Amino acid sequence: MRIVFLNSLEKKSGGVVRKGAQVWIGEEEGVWRMGWNEFIADGQQEELWYEGASWSEMLHIYRHRLAARMAEGFHPVVEGIWDEGQAFNRRGLAAQKLFCYSEINENTAVYEKLAAWRRKKASAERKAPYLIGSNRLLRMISVFLPQTEEELLQLPGVGQNKASEFGAEVLDITRKEQQARIFPLDWVDEELDAEVFRSWMYKQKENKYREEMEKYGIRRAVLEALAADLKLADICERTGLERREAIELLEDLGKEGYNIDQLVSLELAEMSEGERQAIWQAYEELGDALLKPVLQKVYGDHTADAEGVNTLYERLRLIRIRYRHHQESARQAG
Repeated sequence: MRIVFLNSLEKKSGGVVRKGAQVWIGEEEGVWRMGWNEFIADGQQEELWYEGASWSEMLHIYRHRLAARMAEGFHPVVEGIWDEGQAFNRRGLAAQKLFCYSEINENTAVYEKLAAWRRKKASAERKAPYLIGSNRLLRMISVFLPQTEEELLQLPGVGQNKASEFGAEVLDITRKEQQARIFPLDWVDEELDAEVFRSWMYKQKENKYREEMEKYGIRRAVLEALAADLKLADICERTGLERREAIELLEDLGKEGYNIDQLVSLELAEMSEGERQAIWQAYEELGDALLKPVLQKVYGDHTADAEGVNTLYERLRLIRIRYRHHQESARQAG
């Protein structure tokens, strides 16, 4: 096997190297292998992270696994092991430190009060709770306990609009609590241990890359199902996706140029030609951006029950995949 990438890492404690490791990538006859070797007292412990033909898949696994190791405290001996991507500016880095500090020093009692307020507010305004405030924002508020609107505005994620709309209600909760440390929050930078913050940052990367890896795996499974001419139910069984989620992914693949026509034909086999033509004509007249106008034009206002409506929307989405493919082909031909 030909080694094409190798780098060493160290894990220190009190300035002394406690553990050493290497991450490597090799290739042999078109097969990629990637692994982690950790040096222990009586030799080394080897882990094979990947073996296969897909560089893209291997890259997803590399990012996730390496982020997890660096979150544990491993540092590269030679720089360049990690692509940081977009670097945080000074303000962004300060915000990340506030997020980190608030997660490490939780105030569960106040957080639960804020979460209860958010649920009630979201229900009254018929909004998703995260539109009122994210978990991360509520956690920061519960830890730093702003007492004035000016202090509330110093927290990342709170703009003037949010402060004007919800600030008084939030402050009504936080003012009942004793503020342990005053604003401004410059003291967080000095109090937060650099190694703790670094590990926390890489834990965020680990979570991010895990999600990306899972999405990549689902995408690959869907493409394999398409190649095998499987139906939508089979795709859902293989991936764990709900039918609507699977169709939305198929729409995205269709936009990227993948051929979804065989699956669409299988799913619409029991649909009458007249119904298909009516939907197609509605797209030509109304456009394909919104589904509801098309639904009303084809089926009228008196549609079936909720389950029946979901089925009709599913048909509209499937035919829209075919319609968009046709439009794109016509543009390229023209």
